[in-house]
Parts: sequence; structure tokens; C-alpha cells
Amino acid sequence: FALFQASLSIWGWGSLGIVLFLVTFGPFVIFYLAFYILCFVGGGFVVILLFGKTNSEKYLEQCEHSFLPPTSTGVPKCLEEMKREARTIKIDRRLTGANIIDEPLQQVIQFSLRDYVQYWYYTLSDDESFLLEIRQTLQNALIQFATRSKEIDWQPYFTTRIVDDFGTHLRVFRKAQQKVTEKDDQVKGTAEDLVDTFFEVEVEMEKKICRDLVCTSPKDEEGFLRDLCEVLLYLLLPPGDFQNKIMRYFVREILARGILLPLINQLSDPDYINQYVIWMIRDSNCNYEAFMNIIKLSDNIGELEAVRDKASEELQYLRSLDTAGDDINTIKNQINSLLFVKKVCDSRIQRLQSGKEINTVKLAANFGKLCTVPLDSILVDNVALQFFMVFYGNHGGKYLFFF
Repeated sequence: FALFQASLSIWGWGSLGIVLFLVTFGPFVIFYLAFYILCFVGGGFVVILLFGKTNSEKYLEQCEHSFLPPTSTGVPKCLEEMKREARTIKIDRRLTGANIIDEPLQQVIQFSLRDYVQYWYYTLSDDESFLLEIRQTLQNALIQFATRSKEIDWQPYFTTRIVDDFGTHLRVFRKAQQKVTEKDDQVKGTAEDLVDTFFEVEVEMEKKICRDLVCTSPKDEEGFLRDLCEVLLYLLLPPGDFQNKIMRYFVREILARGILLPLINQLSDPDYINQYVIWMIRDSNCNYEAFMNIIKLSDNIGELEAVRDKASEELQYLRSLDTAGDDINTIKNQINSLLFVKKVCDSRIQRLQSGKEINTVKLAANFGKLCTVPLDSILVDNVALQFFMVFYGNHGGKYLFFF
């Protein structure tokens, strides 16, 4: 009975404590208590995990420094090398041995690198070694070209080959002009027709050679220049540099599109040719006799009319001047000279329009039909010998003259 009373009192006091606990803290206190206990246990595990990780890292670091000495990584090493003071690059500027030629060639190389390589290369890297390699490759090619040029006997080339080619070109052009003038008025008169006729005549005379695509198509012209530069690089560059495709393509494009193509476009520009002729004759004024001979021999009606109109304008200006004074005799002499020039132009134009003038184009094209020149006279005359060599060259007998 005493034991029963003791257990009853324990349950009573326990129940009373629970009731008071619930009344005091609310009905959800059990959930809060379980949550607090869970957070306490979880926090303890997290603290133990972090503490163990920190101690493990310290221990591993001590082991690494103890047994494996540290080595510098690749990127910091490269940065350290790049930050070092750049060495002064010395370039041998000698190319041909003549300073008057080497300096313009060095300027051409410098401008080519500036316009075609440096503007995009400096956006990728500041290292000068790549530009130095390209420059050295170009210089080696020019040195080899200059060395081989000194071994060539240029006298036969300039006295025979180039004169032969120039004479052949003139004969083809004259024959093309003759064919165009013989066509009907509805067909002739266009520059395209003259160009087409020129290349047709070239095929007839050269047999197996026609340069129409190279001369008329920009794409084919660039391809031809690339092939030409490829052959030159094969002959001039060392085998190691030529086998480097990237370097070879760079140098080829610079030579083809940066040097040769602009040079050809400039030399074939009519304005450049006219300006160059003006520059050559600027210091040597044409005298009165030479000017009158040009007018008397000219067969271009348009040019004669232009000279006549210019003389008329000058006459009007001189007649409008005040003739009082000491210069009256000078003005009269100028007026008489201009009147004579105008008269010669009018007579020359009338002669050409009347058909009494000999057609120099047909005369040059059919020159062999007019007279017979002995072989002895041909061999002692340079002009006759040159045309004779052109004639034999077109018929496969050119080798007979090289003895």
C-alpha cells in the first residue's frame, strides 16, 4: 500500500508538472523542444566537421612542404619572362651593297609590314619576334635576288629579248587597229572591241600564248601574281623557310597584293604615265620647229582640233590686249605665229578628212610588201635587224641569230 501511494504520488506530480509546463509554454512546446535539440546536435556535428577539415588541411600542407619542394608554375614563369627588359634587336640593313638602293627597299619592307601585318598583329601580341622573322625572310629573298641578278648578263636581254617583246607588242597592236578600222561603222568604235581584237591577234601570232584573262580579270591577275611569287620564293628562300607554310603564305601575299599589284596598277594608270612624261620633258622645252613637225606628222584629228582651238583662244586674248607701247611688235609676231599654226592644223585636218593621207597603220602592217631589203643591209642596220629577228621568231627560226 505504501508503494502504491509512492507511485501514485510520482505520477501525480509528473502529470501536474506536464500540465503546468503546457499551460506555461503552450501546446507546441514539444515541437520547439525537439527542434532545439536537433539544431544543437546538428551544430555540434558542423563544428566538429569544420574543425577536422581545418586541421586536415594544415597537416597536409605541412606534409607537402616537408616532402615535396614547391615548383614555379608555367604561367607565372611566362609572365616573368615577358616582364623582363626587351633586348635591342639589330637588323642588318644591307641588301644589294648599294646604299642608294638599300634604303628605298628597306622603306618598302617597312611600309609593307606596317600596312599589312602590324595593324592586326599588335592586337594579338607585343612580341616583335614574329615581325622580325617576316622581315628577315623578305630581306633574305631580296639578297638572293640581288645576288642572282649580278650573275646575269643583262646586255643581251635589253638589246634583244626586251626589244623583241616590245616590237611584237607594237605589231600586235597595229594589226588590231587595222582590223578594227576595216570593220563596219556599226561594229567598230568601242574600246572593248579593240581589246578583244588585240587578244585575237595575239593568239594568231603567239600561237599558244594568250594573256587575255591575266590582263582583263582582276581575280586571274591576282592568282597569276601569287603563282609568280610562289615560284620566286621557291628559288630565293632557303628550304627551311620555304617549307614553313604560314611564313611563306604571309610573304607571298605581301609581295603579290602589297607590292606587285599596286606597282602594276600605278604603272598602267594613264594619269601616272602622263604625269611622268610631263616630269621628264619639263626641263626640256619643245622648240618651234619640233612642234610644227609634230603637227605636220600627226594623224589624230581630235588632237589637231584641240591645238587649233587652243590657238584660237590665244589669238582672241592677244587681240584684246592694248597694242600701245613697245610690245606691239612682239604681240604681232605672236599673232602671226598662231595664225600660221592654225593654218597648218586646218590644212592637216582637211588632208586627213579627204583621204589623201597615207594610212600609216596599214603601211606599217604591210611594210614587207613595199620593198625588198638585201640581207647585208639588214645585218648592218639595227632597226631592220630587229624586225627581221621578230619575223623569224614568229616562224620558229629565232635560234638562228644566237650564235
